[in-house]
Formats: sequence, C-alpha cells, structure tokens
Amino acid sequence: MAILELQNLKKYYATQKAVDDISFSIPEGSIFGLLGPNGAGKTTLLRMITGIFYPDSGQIYFEGKKFNPVEDIPKIGYMPEERGLYKKMKIGEQALYLAQLKGLSRRDAMKKIKEWFVKFEMQSWWNKKVNDLSKGMGQKLQFVTTVLHEPKLLILDEPFSGLDPVNSNLIKDEIFKLAQKGTTIIFSTHRMEQVEEICDHILLVNKGKKILDGTVTQVKEDFKEHIFKVGFDELPAQFTSDSFEIVSSRGKFLNVKIKDGNKPAQVLQEFLNHQAPIISFNEVLPSLNEIFIRQVQELKSEGQHPATY
Repeated sequence: MAILELQNLKKYYATQKAVDDISFSIPEGSIFGLLGPNGAGKTTLLRMITGIFYPDSGQIYFEGKKFNPVEDIPKIGYMPEERGLYKKMKIGEQALYLAQLKGLSRRDAMKKIKEWFVKFEMQSWWNKKVNDLSKGMGQKLQFVTTVLHEPKLLILDEPFSGLDPVNSNLIKDEIFKLAQKGTTIIFSTHRMEQVEEICDHILLVNKGKKILDGTVTQVKEDFKEHIFKVGFDELPAQFTSDSFEIVSSRGKFLNVKIKDGNKPAQVLQEFLNHQAPIISFNEVLPSLNEIFIRQVQELKSEGQHPATY
C-alpha cells in the first residue's frame, strides 16, 4: 500500500517551473530517497507534501485519501534543512513545547524527551539555548523534536548536514530502527552515496522534472553495462577475445565488458582456459551518481539543458 501518492503535481514561480508535472508513490514502511542537485525542486515538493505550499495543479493522496492538512499534517514529521528552532529558548523547554504542539500530553512528552535525550547523550543540554549549540548539536535536537510524536511519515531534508561521522551513524541507526517499526521515511539529499546506503526506493529530479524512479536495486540493474571486475594473483599475458573487451586495468584487476550474446560464465571459463590465476570475479553496477550524470547528459543532448550536478 502507498502511504503517499502524488499525481501530476505542478508548482510554478513566475516563469520558473519548480515542480513540473511530477507523479510518484511511496510504499508504506519504505525509506524513500528524493534526489537531485540544489535547485532541482526537492524542497518545493516537500513543502507541498507538508501543506506549506499548495500545488498549482495535481493531487496529493495520503493513506489512500485526498490529502487533508487538518487531519494528515499531525501524522507527518518534517525536519527541514534550515534550522527551525527558537534561538533564545532553552532546549528542554523548546522540545517540550514542540512535542505538545504535535498533540502529546505534558507527561508523555517529558517521558519521550528524556528517553531521546539519554539516547543521544543530550541530558546536560536541558538549560542551554539553541544559540549555544554547534550546527551538529542543532541537527541532533531537530531530529529529536521531529520524531517525538512518532509520525507515520517522516521527512528528513539533508539530515546529516553538519554532523561528524559518529553522530551521522547515530542518526542513521535511528532511521533504520524507525523504518523497522513501520515509519515511512522520505530522505531528501544531493549526496547520492548516502542514499545507496540508506534507501530502498528513489526518485531522481532535475529542473523540476522526474528523471527516473524505482527501487535502488532495479534502477542499478536497469543501467548496468555488463562490466565485470576480475582480480588475479598476477595479471595474465594480454590476449584478445570475441566474448569481451578490456575497458580498464588497475594493479592486479581488470574491468572487462561482456559483448552482446555472451554470458559471464563464458568469460570466466575463457580466463580459466588460459590458466589465468583468478581470485575474484564480480559484476560492477553503476553508482547512483553515475546514473544521474548519465541521465543529465542525455537530457543535455536532447536540448533540455538541465542543471549541472
């Protein structure tokens, strides 16, 4: 079941098409990556999903029904890229205030805040002000205040911005735990490598248009080029083959591209027939970054002039 579905969504600013006829759906319980360069339309999409902006045309459906801000916004947690905290308010009071705004009683809010503050080692921050926090500390506080009310849909816009590796892993682990408990998560970023590690579904956008969407596994399968990385104890003497071509060589590894009509087993057997001392034979799948750049280049060749990634 899709928890969120967007149909032909459009949002224009003067002559700029921020979101240009985008449709997609997000499976319930998935970690969904919204990808694209700065200015691609990601934040505008998120603001329409959260009811901050209204689309110029198109429909949004939440849990199978037409999106109703009054009923549905309380079920959503949104952590924007820009720090959305009151700078002069004490951290403990602010967390309590924001939790109660989301419908928690004071008692439940205090209980959940204390649990999260212990988990993130924030107990000593209670009487500090946001002004006293580093960017990374502010990110941790924003994450906590976003998830306190246990939203069904959690939207994270560049959640690792300003975090060191230790705290990035801390947030990442909590994202996985929330997904395992059934929370649907939209993870918006321009960092493709983070998405490959975290997400199971993705949407690539550029210049307000959808470039592609699907599961990470399927997208990478669709764009693979039948290249295999072959490792050796010692590189064999060069030889020609009708079944593959060598596309690169580095150290004791060769990247070979299998020609149409041939199978990996044939290539492997051919190396063995030449008594090549093989120690590994693995298919090389393209990264999401490579796929995105390839798609952008294709759009350029068609004269659409997308933004440079």
